[in-house]
Amino acid sequence: MSRTARVERITKETKVLVEVDLDGTGVAEISTGVGFYDHMLHQIARHGGFDLTVRTVGDLEIDAHHTMEDTALALGAAFDQALGDKAGIRRYGSATVPMDEVLVRAAVDLSGRPYVVHDEPALAPYIGPVYPTSMTRHIWESFGQAARITLHVDVLRAARPGGHPDAHHVVEAQFKAVSRALREATAVDPTAGGAIPSTKGAL
Repeated sequence: MSRTARVERITKETKVLVEVDLDGTGVAEISTGVGFYDHMLHQIARHGGFDLTVRTVGDLEIDAHHTMEDTALALGAAFDQALGDKAGIRRYGSATVPMDEVLVRAAVDLSGRPYVVHDEPALAPYIGPVYPTSMTRHIWESFGQAARITLHVDVLRAARPGGHPDAHHVVEAQFKAVSRALREATAVDPTAGGAIPSTKGAL
């Protein structure tokens, strides 16, 4: 059974196309116009083991907010669509990822109940010329709502003693941790016998 999806989201602010294959090999074709965001979406594909295409054209002449938000919403919707009824999956996943001085923990439940908890320290306002670090929380909230998942992302350690957090490392470690957690949660459980992983019989 193919676990793929194609989602198009078109508004007066953005035009987004997302294609995902949950059983891919990490191949990605990403273009949002926000370089660091592209780099982060590549992490989702590579560390999640998902084939991912993202093409977004947004109103970057205003700022990056609409582009990043709508891409996250379309990505979440694509994950939700690709998972279908979620029969036979592991459902839960977690990962703790170090990136030099930074340590991040992510936990996910493909519950059908959108709920996002995000905890990170104060960071420099921008990574590169376009990516506002205040958007990272909003990306997870938008993705989690559209994917209908419970997601917790916690930055456990962010800087060497006496130093300041490296925003690049803090955000990239989050994307890698979430990707690894999603990889585990979306995996087919060979012991499940194709059953939906809930006593309710539905997710």
